[in-house]
Amino acid sequence: MDFLTGSTHLHVTTWVVAIILFLIAALASKSKGLHMVLRLFYILIIITGGALFIEAMDYGQGMNYGIKFLLGILVIGMMEMILVRKAKNKPTTVFWILFVIFLFAVLYYGFKLPMGQSFLA
Repeated sequence: MDFLTGSTHLHVTTWVVAIILFLIAALASKSKGLHMVLRLFYILIIITGGALFIEAMDYGQGMNYGIKFLLGILVIGMMEMILVRKAKNKPTTVFWILFVIFLFAVLYYGFKLPMGQSFLA
């Protein structure tokens, strides 16, 4: 199996695991170790997403994949902001709203673009 073809599955797996870990860490009272594991998954998401972005240049959709890449970085940023502000006992409502908006936007883009999987087909 080619790495770039397999990286789609690897990328999806890493962000699914990261979202599950994030929700567990956000709901747990003490999650310092879990937060560090989640940061490792952030790096894996960025690496596999970068590999997909490079492969996307063959599709002539660089701008759309660039927008998706930036939205993905914003999702990771909101996840990190929520966990850090929660640890400092500061309000996180705005960041939760932005997280949900960015997450839906990146999922929409990811499944709409040519390398994405169509759940409705």
